[in-house]
Amino acid sequence: MGGDSGITVTVPASIRALQKHGDLQLDLVGDKNLISPLLQGVPQSVISRLGLVHSDQRIPTGKRPQSILRASRGSSLYVAVDHVKQGKVGAMVSAGDTGALLLAGRHLLKTLDGINKPAILATLPSVTEPSYLLDVGANPDCDCKQLFEFAVMGTVLAESLGRPDPMVGLLNIGSEDYKGSSAVLQAAAALEQCADLNYIGFIEANELFEGTADVVVCDGFVGNVTIKSSAGVANVVSKLLDGAKLIVEKDPLISSLSAQLNPQRFNGASLLGLQGSVVKSHGNATAEGFFYAIEQAIREIDHGIPQLIGKRVADIMSSNRGLLTGSKN
Repeated sequence: MGGDSGITVTVPASIRALQKHGDLQLDLVGDKNLISPLLQGVPQSVISRLGLVHSDQRIPTGKRPQSILRASRGSSLYVAVDHVKQGKVGAMVSAGDTGALLLAGRHLLKTLDGINKPAILATLPSVTEPSYLLDVGANPDCDCKQLFEFAVMGTVLAESLGRPDPMVGLLNIGSEDYKGSSAVLQAAAALEQCADLNYIGFIEANELFEGTADVVVCDGFVGNVTIKSSAGVANVVSKLLDGAKLIVEKDPLISSLSAQLNPQRFNGASLLGLQGSVVKSHGNATAEGFFYAIEQAIREIDHGIPQLIGKRVADIMSSNRGLLTGSKN
């Protein structure tokens, strides 16, 4: 029920996902009276794999996230996360309030052993393979230990998606070893000594889309500004290319470039570090964008991402415990 457009986006996206994946089952958590009319005419082969879980309570716009633990436990967002906790589903996707989703995730699912706080990971296009940026909003202020944990979690996700020995970079204001906040400098020192991660050093914002690193680590404030600025630029370029298509009568090269830069293709940010899979969609995502967020959730289920992260974090943090001992921000 969340996001700017609610069920007019989430329901068509869900139907598209069910049509693509014949073995997929989805539960739509929300107001049945509003959702049911949108399912008219959908083939029975799809409807038979679609469950409706009624919830007519929503988290009011502008409500402090902390209030959901008291007053919004019947909301669609809270109920959907609880389905993950109870094992009724393998993952959940929401375009609702990020703060509320984080709070519900931490309260119901808990963080993995060895992880202080979850991080939100987003996918960025590049000239080679997509790269993964975290954190993009969950933790505005991070110490060196959190940044180190983000590097581990990002590495596990990248490996699960077919990136052997993924390169990890720290987003910084320069490549010089004396630049950056104390947390970034301390995290860099620890990562340089960690043989379990392929750390390549600092990278600057202009390198994000050049494929310099597979995993890029930063605090949530920097990451959120970066991802939203990038989406804004992509939208402008996409609109310019749409205009160019009319002039060149849909030249295949321009059409291909427009598709590659379509920000909706990269919608779906994973909340890593929880004992369950939660994927956050942009609130202004289209049906196409929400479909890609569902695709991200399916990949997390297929690869068992929380379990992989839990095991890898335990191994790496155990063997590198001394690197971060006594580090303070």
